[in-house]
Formats: sequence, C-alpha cells, structure tokens
Amino acid sequence: MSELRRILHVEDDPSIQAVTKLALEAVGGYQVLSCTSGAEALEKVEAFAPDFVLLDVMMPGMDGPETLIRLRERIDLAQVPVAFMTAKVQPREVEQLLSLGARDVIIKPFDPMRLAEQIRSIWAAGRY
Repeated sequence: MSELRRILHVEDDPSIQAVTKLALEAVGGYQVLSCTSGAEALEKVEAFAPDFVLLDVMMPGMDGPETLIRLRERIDLAQVPVAFMTAKVQPREVEQLLSLGARDVIIKPFDPMRLAEQIRSIWAAGRY
C-alpha cells in the first residue's frame, strides 16, 4: 500500500482554495498543489503525480466532472482516488458524481479541521 502524501486540489474560489490548502497542509501534513481551473490541473497533474485529487464541481470553463474525465486520460484513476467538493447535496446529484468514478463527495461548507481526516478515510477505504 502506498502512502498518501500529495493532493491535487482544483478550486476556482480563492478563499475556499486557501482554506483547503491550509487545512490539508497544516492539519493533515500533506503537500498540496492548488489549481484554479481544470485546464491548469491537466497541465500540472503528471509532473505533480498526486496520490489524491480533490475537485470542485462547479467551475467556469471546464467543470469538475469534465475535468475528471480528462484527468482519466493522463493518470491512472484506479490508483489515484478522486473526491468532489460541492454544495449540491441532493441524493441524485451525489449519485451522478459517484457514477463518474469519484470515491466520495465532500459537502461544502466543510469543516477545515476535519478535512484531512475525511480524505484519509476515503484513502483508507480504497486501500491504496
């Protein structure tokens, strides 16, 4: 089993991006690469080699689901779990995100003090 160290975070909102990065680095001890768009994530994903991908759902241009589809062309998502972050929590919407291959959906607003723990649980459940 590999170790969870590097997290690719894709989020267009600068305040959410900053809180997430701080929560994952300071509380979780992870190395985080923050990208403001799906296009930026696609440019940087291979060089960063993430162990985990955290995707916002609603972003201008390329949204989270499309970003996930395009990431699949660049990295092995069977080995790199993906979780979405969204404020849309209707069961049908969550079900659709999971059907795209996401391992879980983290609801916004999230608790920054628990975020690293949530990601660690998703990681452990998949036994990567």
